[in-house]
Amino acid sequence: MFINNFDPVAIEIFSIEIRWYSLSYVGGIVLGWFFGKKFLGNNIGLKEKFDDYISYLIIGIIVGGRLGYVLFYNFSYYLNNLSEIIKIWEGGMSFHGGLLGVIVASFIFAKKNNHNPFRYLDIVSIVAPIGIFLGRISNFINSELYGLETSLPWGVKFIKIDDLYRHPSQLYEAVFEGIILFVILLYCRRKNYLNFPGLISGLFLIFYSFFRFFIEYFRLPDKQLGYLFFNLTMGQIISLLFFIIGSYIAFKKYEKVREKI
Repeated sequence: MFINNFDPVAIEIFSIEIRWYSLSYVGGIVLGWFFGKKFLGNNIGLKEKFDDYISYLIIGIIVGGRLGYVLFYNFSYYLNNLSEIIKIWEGGMSFHGGLLGVIVASFIFAKKNNHNPFRYLDIVSIVAPIGIFLGRISNFINSELYGLETSLPWGVKFIKIDDLYRHPSQLYEAVFEGIILFVILLYCRRKNYLNFPGLISGLFLIFYSFFRFFIEYFRLPDKQLGYLFFNLTMGQIISLLFFIIGSYIAFKKYEKVREKI
């Protein structure tokens, strides 16, 4: 078993603190930017616009992630404390909210440039697991989003939380939603699924939602929400919705693949 007593501050210069969580966002965006342009291949039209697109993406991630947390996970609190909404440095971001922000930003940017939004979303879907992996590792370092109590040999005691050994659910997500999902989507790219805009986006929603839904069974639900309908967490309920949406998109787009066979 393992003892987690990491310092959430990665670098401290005088009184300025740079936290692992901030670095995970920066690292995810920079690496996603680099590999995204690489995966565009010879698509000159999209490559020329991709740098501008990243600006929209960053805004979508931050605004969507924050509003998603406010609306999905702690609405009553922020309704009575509106000024707290802008304090993103105090924590409180939702992946699903960030995902919605990315989708909205992509459609706005694509419409502005007369492009198919799925051309952008497919590339983002392939590189998104990089950011997810880094984000979950930083969650583990920060002793947040931890799991239920366990007696398994890989249980982790989060000193900042209590003296119980818990599932390192952050690491489960880093492996499945980060590494394994990345490998799956790279395989889809090698199968030339990028030639069918929207197919990889749909597959991303399917696999991410599937992994997230089942890993949530090992993760402690948010204190302010607990378990909801049918003893499911908010993360599971939203994942189910995205799984249905992803299945619909993938089914519709895969019909075009079959037509080519």
